[in-house]
Amino acid sequence: MPGGAAESIVHAFKYDGWHALGAAMARRMAALRFPPDVERERAALVPVPLASSRRRERGYNQSEVLAEGLARLWNLPMRTDLLARTRATTTQTRLTPGERQRNVANAFRSLADRGSLRGCHLVLVDDVVTTAATLNACAAALHDGGARIVSFVTFGRAPALGDRW
Repeated sequence: MPGGAAESIVHAFKYDGWHALGAAMARRMAALRFPPDVERERAALVPVPLASSRRRERGYNQSEVLAEGLARLWNLPMRTDLLARTRATTTQTRLTPGERQRNVANAFRSLADRGSLRGCHLVLVDDVVTTAATLNACAAALHDGGARIVSFVTFGRAPALGDRW
């Protein structure tokens, strides 16, 4: 529910510089179990990239901090060289689902040669999912780069405008 402990944790982590929370958040995320065949085939964790201006403002990419923690716990490589943000986008916090989708359309691209990801199962890491517009845009870019499967893992889910509890 809005205003709960998880929302406060994410806010402090993302906006108040409490990047040290990332390790504990990653431990909670690591408790998530995928089916055994999926766990065996995962090739790498890919954090959602931030725009350079937002990274400078925060001093770190919260998705990358989470992916680093998960990489250690799941014994998987974290790859920041596979996906890039091609442009800064408006913050998604007050956008409708349709506006979110338009906001991130074509905002990401694969940095991999098409053949290098062929057959790979990649796991995108982000702090929060609302409508999955950002995650879907990232997955589309990785798929264009040749990834066969893209899974998502997030710390939490935020309600989208218009959601009912």
